[in-house]
Amino acid sequence: MELRKAVFAGSWYPDRAEACDQEIETYLSSEADLPASHPQWVAGIVPHAGWYYSGRIACQVIHQLKGAEPIDLVVVFGMHLHPGSPNYMMTQGAWETPYGELPVAEPLAQALLERFAFQVETPRRFNRDNTVELQLPFIKRLLDPAAILAIGVPPTARSLEIGRAVADWAKANKQRLRIVGSTDLTHYGENYGFSPHGRAAKAVAWVRDENDRRVIDAMLAMAPEQVLEEGLSQQNACCSGAAATAIAAAKQLGATQAKTIAYATSYDKSPGDSFVGYAGVVFG
Repeated sequence: MELRKAVFAGSWYPDRAEACDQEIETYLSSEADLPASHPQWVAGIVPHAGWYYSGRIACQVIHQLKGAEPIDLVVVFGMHLHPGSPNYMMTQGAWETPYGELPVAEPLAQALLERFAFQVETPRRFNRDNTVELQLPFIKRLLDPAAILAIGVPPTARSLEIGRAVADWAKANKQRLRIVGSTDLTHYGENYGFSPHGRAAKAVAWVRDENDRRVIDAMLAMAPEQVLEEGLSQQNACCSGAAATAIAAAKQLGATQAKTIAYATSYDKSPGDSFVGYAGVVFG
């Protein structure tokens, strides 16, 4: 099985299992402060900055997706795409993680290829993408699925159909499925060419209480079309297609409620005039 090598290990997150374990233990040490575990959380939205900035939130969301029975399949929606972008998917091989390989869910990939157009990646020819890779150690260590499928989806209504098709395939094939949608929120400041509300504390308050709040509320309302609109019009989700598609898949699986696991900004770790918002949300 050809292996897609990790490209961010050793920089954005640890490249050894022992070091990942230490980080994960720290991230989960404050889980007592989280909402009570729900036995049927089927999907989550996670951030994808380096673990130093947002690893705690991503880890806690993915940990909430554990169930009493083994998980057959995890599908991760991600990638930084615009409305004119194609869909992306690696249809064969496996992903490298510090905990070992995660094989691609080839039967699901082939089923999706029959219905939708994709730019097909391979373990040797792919876009360097942090949105998916940074979640894989958490998925392997905490969920240990039999297979995984990562799908790049642009912020369009057509992407929502891919999410629903994933859920339908899993139900038809009796696969215990978990969904992860990967997006950061507002990218604020001169580094990102977006600074409509001044600097420092004033800007952080606007991002936290207004701009990010808008898209988080849309996520909690389980309104994927609104999440797409927010990301495109308000610049408050860099991968709104991934988040919206994850919500569409969750609803197709039967999810009826959502909860916020955590919210933070990179300003909390490294104060400055340029910063990014992060949220963790679960659906069940």
